This record gives sequence, structure tokens and C-alpha cells, in this order.
Amino acid sequence: MSGDTKRIALQIILGIIIVVLSYVLYVSITEPYQEVRAQQRMTERVRERMNLTRTALIRYRDQHGRFPGTLDSLAMFVDQNPDLRAELDSTAGIQNFTPDSLLQSPRTGEPFEYALNDTSAVKIYRLRAPGSDDQIGTLKPDVTMVNAANWE
Repeated sequence: MSGDTKRIALQIILGIIIVVLSYVLYVSITEPYQEVRAQQRMTERVRERMNLTRTALIRYRDQHGRFPGTLDSLAMFVDQNPDLRAELDSTAGIQNFTPDSLLQSPRTGEPFEYALNDTSAVKIYRLRAPGSDDQIGTLKPDVTMVNAANWE
């Protein structure tokens, strides 16, 4: 092999190494960012679902004078009210909206944690998302926290 052939072969090998290392560097930079963005999008989806559930809870309270005992009762209420279903459907921008979707967190597929405190003068509830710290309301008898989300 002559000196020119060795030099060309070395340049080709170094060029391939540069391309491979550039790709590895690109992936190592963009992959964590994409994971963070995916987590942020999921958090937004969970909060949107919780906001829909809060809207339904408020409408239930306005119609019945109290909050529902369970989220299943809320889903039945939404299912039986076409106007509320249409409102939630348009707010969510989801075609074929189902009231049962109000019960579950998009992040884990587990049901939201719902607790009701109707023993105090102020009827309050707490809606929590499993797998995160997001919640709406509180179980403490604090009027200012009724329907308040901890991320707002």
C-alpha cells in the first residue's frame, strides 16, 4: 500500500468516526430534552383532564346543592346531561368524549383519587392525580381552597 492510499484510508476511517461521534453527541443532547417535553405534555394532559372533572363537579354541585359522593356518580351525571357532555367535549377538544374518561389519569390509567368532606359547614372535596402532586381542592375546611388547583 502506498503512502497516498494509507492517507486516504485513514481519512475515510476518521470521517466515519466523526459522523458516528456526531450522531452519538446529537442523541445524547436531544434525547433527555425529548423526555422532559414528553413529561411536560403528559402533565398538561393530566391537568386538562382534572380541569374537566372540576367543571363537572361544579355543575353537579350547582344542580344538586352538594358534591357527588363518588366519581362514578359524577360520570353518570355527565352521561345523563347532554349539554354538559357537549360543553366538556368542546372544552377538551376530544371527539367521542366519554364520561368515564373523567375518572382516570392519562399518565397512569389509574382513577383519580377523590375524597369528599361534607361534615363541615363548607362542603369541600379533594381530587388528586395518582403519580403526581397535582390536586384540586383540599379536605381542610378552608373556603378559599374549594375548587382551587395547586398549580394555578
